[in-house]
Amino acid sequence: MAELADAAHAAAEHGAEGQTVQEYITHHLSYLTYGKFPDGHWGLAHTPEEAVSMGFMSIHVDTMGWSLFIGAAFLFFFRYIGLRATSDVPSGIQNFVESIFEFVESQVNSGFNYKNPHVGPLCLTVFVWIILMNMMDLVPVDWLPEIAMAVGGLWGLEHMSFKVVPTTDPNITMGMSISVFFLILYYSVKNKGLGGFLSELAFHPFGKWMLPFNLIIEIPTLFAKPVSLGLRLFGNMYAGELLFLLISGLLGAYQLPAHFVWAVFHLLVVPLQAFVFMMLTIVYLNAAHEPAHGDH
Repeated sequence: MAELADAAHAAAEHGAEGQTVQEYITHHLSYLTYGKFPDGHWGLAHTPEEAVSMGFMSIHVDTMGWSLFIGAAFLFFFRYIGLRATSDVPSGIQNFVESIFEFVESQVNSGFNYKNPHVGPLCLTVFVWIILMNMMDLVPVDWLPEIAMAVGGLWGLEHMSFKVVPTTDPNITMGMSISVFFLILYYSVKNKGLGGFLSELAFHPFGKWMLPFNLIIEIPTLFAKPVSLGLRLFGNMYAGELLFLLISGLLGAYQLPAHFVWAVFHLLVVPLQAFVFMMLTIVYLNAAHEPAHGDH
């Protein structure tokens, strides 16, 4: 414990020594990256330049780890409450979990017009998982990175970057949106048939004689769905984190009042972005279940 405390103190001193606001923000916006170096060996990047040199053969250990940990905690907690649910006198926690279930169920029932037992659980997972990941943005920006640098200092990584908000990593948000996109493709082909799906792209909305114009409209529209879904979530959360960092970097020890004001406002953004992602998922999957044009 003494070594950990010493490492934390050393890391804190280093962070305070001559670090400009730009350097402070750049450090906090960098990722703990593991990957393949140009010379062929694998390891953790010590600088942003090393992380860039890894290219595609790399992974953000921090945001990936936090997203998996938060997802596992969500599943464990909901399963724990579900196994102990009672119809006699439910506890406050059970009422809270049931209210989330009922809220998501009402949104699915109102926005999804077909029968699919997988859509409800998918939307519940998306909604709660994104909310929990977004809520990491409410943790003071220096707390967890300082602890990570202290632990990393024991292995010579006292200057490492460590991000704790998974939804400020486009790899996480785009990974989720691309997963939804694959479901859109799967259910479109399953319900319309491959021919029906392709005919919608080729012959809608102007008919078969305007096929080139139909493709120009429909293909970008199709691929815009995952891009807009992922980048909307990333952009809003990244902007919120950046403002927290600006407050911390510019105000230093006097950041708490401004930090609190922005955190209160951010409490609206956290569930709103999860809700938007869930609702668009419902809308896209509902469209994927619709019969092909001409089959009505």
